[in-house]
Amino acid sequence: MAKLIYSGITSLDGYIADAEGDFDWSMPDEEVHAFVNDLTRPIGTYLFGRRMYEVMVVWEELADDPELPAVEQDFARIWQNADKIVYSTTLETVPSARIRIERSFDSEEIRRMKASAERDLVVAGAELAAHALRAGLVDECHLLVSPVMVGGGKRFLPDGVRMQFELLEERRFGNGVVFLRYRTAGGAVTGS
Repeated sequence: MAKLIYSGITSLDGYIADAEGDFDWSMPDEEVHAFVNDLTRPIGTYLFGRRMYEVMVVWEELADDPELPAVEQDFARIWQNADKIVYSTTLETVPSARIRIERSFDSEEIRRMKASAERDLVVAGAELAAHALRAGLVDECHLLVSPVMVGGGKRFLPDGVRMQFELLEERRFGNGVVFLRYRTAGGAVTGS
């Protein structure tokens, strides 16, 4: 059975983007990027909301860009080799055979995917992850915490959900970023 992992970069005060939607402060340096590559290399399927997909789709065409640093070319190849599901009611087409569109988030379908998948799944994007967390589908959370406060914006974790977690791994990077890997450890899952 595969795990569903919620993974992302967050500010120290818990935001993935500031109040203006800016997330430039979260761009990883080479050391962090290489770590992220190794972390995501075994992933079989990414689950995206439309907005997160539109941010990430740039990697679809970057693998062959000779101007791109090697660590970014590596990530582009990882992106291209994984299946992607985009949850959107408005997106009509996608530029790749390895991407499919779903019109709604179906927690039972995600459970079936986890049960049958040979490789782990990652949910990316705060809104889609909130659905997965509220449904009790997330097995692990991977946070890359940036040493910056942005003072407001889009939260990494949703309000109204209570869960217990067990710390499995931590790592510090030279630029002050800290990686935290947590496993859900039970307790009530409640949603608003």
